[in-house]
Amino acid sequence: METNQSGNTFSIIAIILGAVSLLFLPIIFGPIAIVLAIIAKNKSEKLSTVALVVAIVGTALGAIFGFVVGMTMFG
Repeated sequence: METNQSGNTFSIIAIILGAVSLLFLPIIFGPIAIVLAIIAKNKSEKLSTVALVVAIVGTALGAIFGFVVGMTMFG
């Protein structure tokens, strides 16, 4: 017997990785978060849109923040 329940596992992991990418290694955690959010979107998870937004914004802001900090330290 197969149930058609839609959990939020991929969405939650994507949200966490998107938030982590804001401060730590956005070049690594960001794309992983975006891919997981897209998978969640394809699985019709309830939080998939939130996950996608957090992943993209976290990656972009993390990259900008890293660039600014790098230029301040080494520029």
